[in-house]
This record gives sequence, structure tokens and C-alpha cells, in this order.
Amino acid sequence: MPEPICLIDNDTNGHMCVRREALEILEKITQPVVVVAIVGLYRTGKSFLMNKLASKHTGFALGATIESKTKGIWMWCLPHPTKEGHTLVLLDTEGLGDIDKGDEKHDTWIFCLAVLLSSTLVYNSMGTINNDALEKLHYVTELTEHIKVKSGPANYDQSSEFMAIFPSFVWAVRDFTLTLELEGRPITADQYLESALKLKTGSSRKMEEYNQPRRCLREFFSERKCFVFERPTSVEKMKKMEQLADTDLEPNFVKQTQDFCNYIFMNARAKTIREGLGLTGRMLGSLAETYVKAIRSGQVPCLDNAVESLSEIQNRRAINEALDFYKKTMSCKVKLPTETQGQLSDIHAAVEKEAVAIFINGSFNDHDQRHQLEFMKTVQSVYDEYCMKNIEESCQMCRSVISCVFGWLEIAVREGSFMHPGGYKEYCSAMKEATEQYRSEKGHRLMSEEVLKEYLNERDGIGKSILAADRSLTECQRQNELQQLKSEALEQRKRALEEQNSIQQQQMKAQERTYEENIKQLLVKMEQEQQRNQEEHKRVLNAKLKEQSDLLEQGFKGRAESLQKEINDLREDRRRQEESQPSTVSKVLDTVGTAAAIFLPGIGKVAGLGLSLISKWFK
Repeated sequence: MPEPICLIDNDTNGHMCVRREALEILEKITQPVVVVAIVGLYRTGKSFLMNKLASKHTGFALGATIESKTKGIWMWCLPHPTKEGHTLVLLDTEGLGDIDKGDEKHDTWIFCLAVLLSSTLVYNSMGTINNDALEKLHYVTELTEHIKVKSGPANYDQSSEFMAIFPSFVWAVRDFTLTLELEGRPITADQYLESALKLKTGSSRKMEEYNQPRRCLREFFSERKCFVFERPTSVEKMKKMEQLADTDLEPNFVKQTQDFCNYIFMNARAKTIREGLGLTGRMLGSLAETYVKAIRSGQVPCLDNAVESLSEIQNRRAINEALDFYKKTMSCKVKLPTETQGQLSDIHAAVEKEAVAIFINGSFNDHDQRHQLEFMKTVQSVYDEYCMKNIEESCQMCRSVISCVFGWLEIAVREGSFMHPGGYKEYCSAMKEATEQYRSEKGHRLMSEEVLKEYLNERDGIGKSILAADRSLTECQRQNELQQLKSEALEQRKRALEEQNSIQQQQMKAQERTYEENIKQLLVKMEQEQQRNQEEHKRVLNAKLKEQSDLLEQGFKGRAESLQKEINDLREDRRRQEESQPSTVSKVLDTVGTAAAIFLPGIGKVAGLGLSLISKWFK
């Protein structure tokens, strides 16, 4: 994208909507996305930081007046500078607290969407992190009213689960003029933030109002980071920031900005929705649509509902795209008839492997592998059609070759050329010569013996007539020749049967490879998701343990004890997952194998594959 585009806006009726042109861009992004969103009060320089992340001087509108320039949520998709195979998605949000707008509810939804869509959330503010700055961040205290993790009663508090799904949090403090010291000792920007988030003991209403935004930031965001920025340049020069080079800015500000960008590039994670389920650009677009649809209908965005909706959309899309690839590629690569069934099977295997990768990479939360089984069944059906057509085309070509090779012989028979003493021997010699020539021809061998068998069966009566008319043969010789004809017919049937068995074996082998390839790629994806899930669990557990330690240190024993229940639940949940992991994989293999056996009877020969794959997966 050469420049940003609006992702979320208001339509002519004032209702929030997702812009179609932005969705079309996201639709083309099949890579994992690292989503960095920035929020904060209007006219605080948010867009400048986002342009820096894009390594551009211009892009997101900066503006030089008190008027807010950014409306809604704007998006800029770029190749990630340090994570190969990932796309960096920058979301610049409408400034909060614009008095001319006068719509506090709209601001809250913009903040909620930034939280729900991002993997890293940057909060941009001016001056210092004091009580006034935290009160202006009241949107974070309203998240419990505007976001649900699971569907359930409206009064059910799900805030304890927010940490597992929320992005990392970065506070960017602009125009910072203080010295980073605490009690006479130098501190880091991170220590400055954590000090500002310390709670105060007491139960008064005033104390609760003081603690609430701090408690929400501590409990909702497991990873917190802080950067402070000096004033970039003089007030006069700041009116034309888009035109300034780094040499026109204060050196400390340039370094602070670079440190901020480097941190985001190195530490911002790929966007996941829950339990290690990673998102691509197109999934992000569908997610944005799902959330905005809920907001427009007056509902609270629910993560579980979004996952369910996204699963159906994405899995259906994955089937269609993988199947479309398979059909188009097979159409280009296959020229029927193939010389052998193995040639068609090898082409199918190579194309199917890529098609399976397209499906696996595009599928999302495919419970019971329902969509994968549908995909496997459909691909097998298309391949079966190729096999049938291959046989038909080969039969037609074989008959054409027979017409050419045996044509002169048939003319000779019609003209009575073999109806004389010694003619049967000449006929047999001619038939042998034509048969050898037929078998030496290329391009028709798939069904050559079967078609030859049919042809020879049809000509059997002619040979016997010539034999009966040959007066040079004794009755004993005729009986021997008749026995020879039977032997040759049996040999030909044997050849044809071996040919059919070979075709069937190749088809069964192809079914085995289909099963193996689908299972192999599925297990790789499951392992990746399991690893991400473990990382997410470890992140949340460590954050809650740290929060518990801080609470005890600050004298909040009651809250620390209640947090212990969440910690215990996390550990128990992880223990159950680890114990059930082998049985889960086994169940998946059994489900896929049992269902696939209906349309892939050949997989009955790979009964031991499941155990070997499980053993390999858990090494």
C-alpha cells in the first residue's frame, strides 16, 4: 500500500461501517499479521509515530491545527521489516475526546475496536503519567461493559479472562520534560509507568476512583511498556512536521522515536484471537466486520461469537480456494490419457499437496475437521473423475491404435486371403505380428491389454472359421490349435487383469497418500497452534503471578488471595490440556480416518500411521 486507507468509518446515516476497499486489501493478505493500533486524545501526535513505524515521512494525516484530522480508524499494510512472512498492519485511530464531535459513546467503541483488533496497543498522551492522564484513559475501565469473551448473562464479569485475549500495551508519553528519577534514584520509563500504576490502600469512593483505571491496566494487559519523548522541535517548526527531516528534529527525540520503532518491530506479536489461533489479513477483515456488525445492532462484541462466525467464513473460503487451485492446476498439468495410472497419480499427489497446504493455512478453528473432510472428499471426487476419464480416453486411443495396426489384417480377412490350405498358420503369424506392433505403440498403455482382450474376443470366431477351413491340418492338429487358442485367451485375460490390478493399486496408493498428506499437514498446524497456546498461557500466568506479588507488596492481601484462584485455574487448565494432548491428537486421527474411510477405502492399509504420527509428534 503506497498510503493508508480508511478501514472503519461512519456511513451517511451515522452508523459505524467497515469500508469495502479496505476489506479488499485485507482479503489479499494470506500472511500472519502483526497489528499495531494507536489510541489517545486528539492532536497528540499519534499519526507521526505511525508514519515512523511505516518508515515514511508522510502517510497518516498529521495536521497543524487544533482540528482532528483522523476520522474513524485508518489502516496501512506493509511488509514487516523484521518478521519474514508477516505483514505489519498499522491502525491509526480517531482522536479521543474531540469536543466538536461530542460523541463519547463513539470514542468508546473506537477504543474497544483498537483493543480487539490489535496485537499491540499504543496509548499516546502528552506531558506526564499522572492522575489526570489516567482519568482521561477512562475508556479502559469501560471495557468490561463493551467486550465479552464468552456468550452469557450480561451481568457476568469476564474481566479475569481479558488478559489472555488483550494486546500488549505501550504508553507513549509525548513532550516529556521531567527527569526520570524516583526518590533520588534514576529509573527507566518502564519503572516510571509501573510506579504511576501503583494502587493506594483504602475503600473510600475517591480511592476507588483513583485505583480503578490503574487496576484495569494492570489486570487487563499482561505486557506493559513505556516510552517518553522529548518535544521534537520548536513550536513553529512542529506546524510543518511532514516536511521535516530527522536532522531538523532534536537528536534525543530522533533516538527515542527509533527506540520505540525498534521495540515494536522486535516485540509486537502476530495477532491471535484465542488459544493460539493466528490471524491472517483476510481473517482480520472478517473479524472487523463481525465486531462492527455487533456494534451496529446494539450488541456487545463477543469473542466466542466472533470465532464461530470467522470459522465458518474462513473454512468455507479455504475449501473453495484450495479446490479451485486443485482443479485449475490439474487442468493445466494433466494431458489425458496418461501412459500409466502412476503418472496421473504422481501429478495428483504433487498438486494435492499444494492444495492441502492452501486449505490448512486458510482453515481456522475447524472443529472435528468437518471442513477438512469435506475438502478431502471433494478432491477425491474430482480425482476419481480424472481417473474415469483417463480410462475412457485410453480406451478410445487403444481402439484407434487397433484400427490402424489391425486394419490391413481385417481387409485381408474380408477378401478371403487366408481361406486356403496353410492359411491358418499365415493368419496366426499375421495376428502375432500385429499384436506385437500394437504393444510397441506408445501413448495408450493404460488400458491397452483390456482393449486388446476385448478385440481378440470379438475376432475369436474368425480365427476358428479360418482354422476349420484349413484342409492342410489334421483333426488332431485342429484340436491342438483350439487348445492353443484357449491358452492364449487365458494369457490375455491374465494380462488384462494384471493391468486392472495395477490401476487399482495405484488408486489405493493415491488414497493413502491423500490421507497421509492431510494428516501430516494438520498435525504440523496443530503443533504450531499448541505452541502459541503454551506461549499465551505462560505469558498470562507469569503476568498474574507478578501482579499477585505486587499486590502483596503493596498491602492488598485480599485481592492477592482472590487472584490465586485465577492462577490455580490457569495451572489446572494447562495441566488438563497437557494430559489430554495425546488423546486429542488420537481423536483427531480417528475422526479423520474413520470418516475418510467411507470415500478413501485405500486408507485401511495405513492403520499404523496414526500411532507413528502421534509418536513422532510427541517426541
